[in-house]
Amino acid sequence: MRLKQTTAKYRVGAVGYLNTTPLVWGMLHGPQRDLVDLSLAIPAICAQEVEDGATQIGLVPVAEVARQGLEIVPGVGISCLGAVRSILLFSRVPWEKIRTLAADSSSRTSVQLARVILRERFGVEPRITAYQPELDAMMKQADAALIIGDPALRVDLHQTSYEWLDLGDEWFRLTQLPFVFAMWAGKPKLPVEELEDLTRASYEFGKARLTEIIASEYAQRGISHELADEYLRRHIRFEIGPQEQRGLETFFELARLTEGARL
Repeated sequence: MRLKQTTAKYRVGAVGYLNTTPLVWGMLHGPQRDLVDLSLAIPAICAQEVEDGATQIGLVPVAEVARQGLEIVPGVGISCLGAVRSILLFSRVPWEKIRTLAADSSSRTSVQLARVILRERFGVEPRITAYQPELDAMMKQADAALIIGDPALRVDLHQTSYEWLDLGDEWFRLTQLPFVFAMWAGKPKLPVEELEDLTRASYEFGKARLTEIIASEYAQRGISHELADEYLRRHIRFEIGPQEQRGLETFFELARLTEGARL
């Protein structure tokens, strides 16, 4: 381990969704809690805090990593290989007829992913407007709706009358690659090795306690124990390796974000 205790804690921002809980469990409940001042927010706020200097690193949506030219802390993050369940696109018209999209703008990455899928698969580039993640209200304003994170998990896909797509699944169909949603990142000249140890250790602490995490989190998230278990054990992946890196590079190219990316 290269991590050293310092008198000043690292200022760390993370997303407050269920999918990040294993990554920050050590910072919340384990040995790493004494090393960080941790704040939790939606992805867009987490990215803004890094940009403003309020935090030194954050679990930042990868589109914001590219836009800000951030330095990535390698090792762990949020990704999927196929269906992710928490990035959902709904439509009340045929997919190729979508002209307007109401998007939960909590994460610029998910909005860019929706753009890529709609363009590459259906040949449409709708006008996108930000809305609160309330499906029926969004559908009164637009042809389609994008909902992400915990609000997406709370949508009963067996009861909805709208057509829907899981964008993790659609990305895999398009590229045969994993999709990376968020990475630990901060402004250049980070103490990357120390932060890699910190974020990895926090995740390893959480990974060993998934049963505890699921039991403590599912009810307050408004979802079933079964869904929380399936989501964290099957849908979300936390290890960022060479295939995830290829998926990230492919997304930056298709979303035309390569110029700002530090790869």
